[in-house]
Amino acid sequence: MSGSAVARKELEIEDEPQQVSVLIVDDQAPFRSAARTVVRVSPGFDVAGEAESGDEAVAVAAALLPDLVLMDINLPGINGIEATRQILEARPGVVVILLSTYTADDLPSDATTCGAASYVHKEDFSPTVVREVWEQHRPPR
Repeated sequence: MSGSAVARKELEIEDEPQQVSVLIVDDQAPFRSAARTVVRVSPGFDVAGEAESGDEAVAVAAALLPDLVLMDINLPGINGIEATRQILEARPGVVVILLSTYTADDLPSDATTCGAASYVHKEDFSPTVVREVWEQHRPPR
């Protein structure tokens, strides 16, 4: 392969959009399944892993290094708010979306100060919301 062909191939590889790796954290299997479906039908996003508790979320995030974390608030062990703090302390570039059934007015006060990019009510969770939050908060390339 000539030097210009190699350079073109390298440019093609660099220009390919990278999949956004997603960690799904929820203690309810039906919601994890629904979230998996939402991520899978969202072009450019891929499920990297899942966790059922806040403690497991911190460990799995450290092992898998996801770009985006979909985090339930009410979890066994440490809650999603504390898990978000710990994940962001270890990797500040991760985008975390808090998910729950709380209305915005009923959110725990520390939900707004834990570093999460956004709060989304579970009923409003969709591929469009995932894409919009990611586009607004993703780290610069």
